[in-house]
Amino acid sequence: MPKERLQKFLSRAGLASRRAAEEWIISGKVSVNGQVIYELGRKIEADKDDIRVDGRRVRAAPLVTVMLHKPSGFVSTTTDPQGRRKVTDLVDKSLGRLYPVGRLDYDATGLMLLTNDGELAHRLMHPRYQVPRTYRLTVKGQVENHTLARLAAGVELDGQVVSVGILLRKRDPKKTVLEVTVWEGRYHLLKRLFEQVDHPVLKLKRLALGPLSLGRLPRGACRPLTKKEVTELRQAVRLDREP
Repeated sequence: MPKERLQKFLSRAGLASRRAAEEWIISGKVSVNGQVIYELGRKIEADKDDIRVDGRRVRAAPLVTVMLHKPSGFVSTTTDPQGRRKVTDLVDKSLGRLYPVGRLDYDATGLMLLTNDGELAHRLMHPRYQVPRTYRLTVKGQVENHTLARLAAGVELDGQVVSVGILLRKRDPKKTVLEVTVWEGRYHLLKRLFEQVDHPVLKLKRLALGPLSLGRLPRGACRPLTKKEVTELRQAVRLDREP
């Protein structure tokens, strides 16, 4: 196995993002073959070296990323104080412990990823990488063309202008169906955005994330990503360019 940077290995082991792993190293929490490591450039051989965090041996589990068609009525977390159903309940436990990549609201549906690849998850969620997210929205009322143009041009939210890619799918006096693409994952972004233009969201379904599309995956079902999909996803967040 080729050598790799220590912080990359810790992220690949699913313990933390690359940035968090770097903080662990700097603070002296990580040792290699009994020696505490403080420098970030240290390279290791994962199949030979004894790597520990706070004294606990770390072994990199095989990286697994699955696509889930999230149903309504599930929370996008690994625990819930209210005892509600979790997206992790829908994933085969034999795949190991997987974590949701970002969130979909309790009442939202559609494409969601779960993974043990900490660095991939971090980059998919980070606004720096501008990963597109496409949704089908049903909103209240008839959205007129001038409102569609306003949304495409940009609407201010939290002091920042948010613009969207937007396609009209169906429109009548009571509701409008739209396909909307955004390039960030801020909290309740689309719901708040459409509140700004007086068309509250009635239904929200994520259709695509980066190069991945939900396709015909049944609601409540999940599947591992193909090698091609993993490669495309990593390319989308520039993980294929790591030194």
